[in-house]
Amino acid sequence: MNPAKDRFARVALGALGVFETIGLAVITLATLVAGVFEVGVMIDAGTVTLADLLLLFLYLEILAMVGQYFRSGQLPVRFPIYIAIVALARYLVLDMKSLDVWRMLGVTASMLLLACAVLVIRYGHTRFPYDETSKGKDFQP
Repeated sequence: MNPAKDRFARVALGALGVFETIGLAVITLATLVAGVFEVGVMIDAGTVTLADLLLLFLYLEILAMVGQYFRSGQLPVRFPIYIAIVALARYLVLDMKSLDVWRMLGVTASMLLLACAVLVIRYGHTRFPYDETSKGKDFQP
């Protein structure tokens, strides 16, 4: 590679890193605000429902995902899958009375498929672990 390309690649990666950090900070702040708002709704209602708890759990999963990214610089694909499973569970709990049988089966089948995906990913990580020396070999500025 020529020096101009190397310099451009470093500047581009630095700019992307700044935008990633800003985006993660916005996600973190928005999640915290939403969590505080939800706690306020529970206090005003004087009761806590399963749907409220699942929503708070979604917020915690998002914060855990952001924290994992800040700690390691990587985002395990399992985190968004966990969030999707909890979101589907919340949808099922909230709309159970209005769902027809086929939609309910579709949602539960989706949850089962996502859970199987997590198992496959976990199996792949334990059976075929990443080679630490090959990290970042796709792009070398």
